[in-house]
Amino acid sequence: MQSYDIIIAGGGMVGLAVACGLKESGLSVAVLEQGAAPHFSPQDPLSVRVSAINRASQRLLEKLGVWQDILQMRASCYHGMKVWEKDSFGHIAFDDGELGGHGLGYIIENSVLHAALWRQAEKLSHITLIPNAALVQTAFGDNETFVSLQDGSMMTARLMVAADGAQSWLRAKADIPLTFWDYKHHALVANIRTEQPHQGVARQVFHGEGILAFLPFEDPHHCSIVWSTEPQTAKKLSLMDESLFCQQLAVTFDMQLGPCTLNSERRTFPLTARYARQFASHRLVLVGDAAHTIHPLAGQGVNLGFMDAAELIGQLLRLQQEGKDIGQHLYLRRYERLRKLSAAKMLASMQSFQDLFAGQHPLKKMVRDIGLTLADKLPGIKPQLIKQALGEHDLPEWLRK
Repeated sequence: MQSYDIIIAGGGMVGLAVACGLKESGLSVAVLEQGAAPHFSPQDPLSVRVSAINRASQRLLEKLGVWQDILQMRASCYHGMKVWEKDSFGHIAFDDGELGGHGLGYIIENSVLHAALWRQAEKLSHITLIPNAALVQTAFGDNETFVSLQDGSMMTARLMVAADGAQSWLRAKADIPLTFWDYKHHALVANIRTEQPHQGVARQVFHGEGILAFLPFEDPHHCSIVWSTEPQTAKKLSLMDESLFCQQLAVTFDMQLGPCTLNSERRTFPLTARYARQFASHRLVLVGDAAHTIHPLAGQGVNLGFMDAAELIGQLLRLQQEGKDIGQHLYLRRYERLRKLSAAKMLASMQSFQDLFAGQHPLKKMVRDIGLTLADKLPGIKPQLIKQALGEHDLPEWLRK
């Protein structure tokens, strides 16, 4: 039976970030990935699943030693943002001029982030990567946790990290309750080519029944789209004739970038908010989607997960330095308190935003338009919104250095 200090269930982006961040800790880490090891080649077509990486997440990835690899693989810096309401005067625009022109963030394929972190983990001697590993049994003891895999192997750890996604097996086995609500929207994602160049600007339009975002890739005419709309509409759009879909897409987007052509498959998935009642228990801690999921309208889901990883890394490094038991719930409560607060704030703000922009009641529409316009014009508001989007207010102490 193999023993580790930490076993991370889930070798996705957030789980791997935790593992890589513990290289100076002296802790042994096993990462159990249910699928195969990720693969990336520059010849691979652009993936339809992307993340908008903010400054805080960029800083973490730099500390983990993977940022330059990511830039060399494939990453697209965006320098501006534009948000407006369709058929209305309400709008707000941001650019990175106030930040010295260094960009507001990066649009990066999830496959690139995953592959870069996996490659880094392969280089680190304290990490054991175990692909195609399915957990089938776990038992939380006083001093360690026992786990069994589908292939019959068994192992123990002082701490289990649940980084196994929204349908977390570990969270369920630990009987941690989950609060969730259906956004009553599905997201349609695809990659498109636009007639007019996107100029490195991320754009988002609120329309009667949903939200449509164009996220710029490095190629000036390529964008990733995220179209959040009612389930029946999303299904109709996914099955629609390609030329008709592109026509509907451009019209909904107010022809901001001219006619569009489809460059990929169209995929849809339901949008559900989730919030675990506990982010930690005895010998278990939750990170990323295992702890929370939010609406993609602000692109903050993976950033929230990366800050979970950053906070957990900091807490585990501190506990190890102080010679404390890293699996004691008492010592994990600080992580739990800080990350539950951040997740709750983000969930609340996303829900408020969605509620505000839902529906076409004339009075509600006027309130939205006036609010967007005032936020765009009044001094002092936009810099605060930019700081919030960059995420640097949420950095754990070790990442500030």
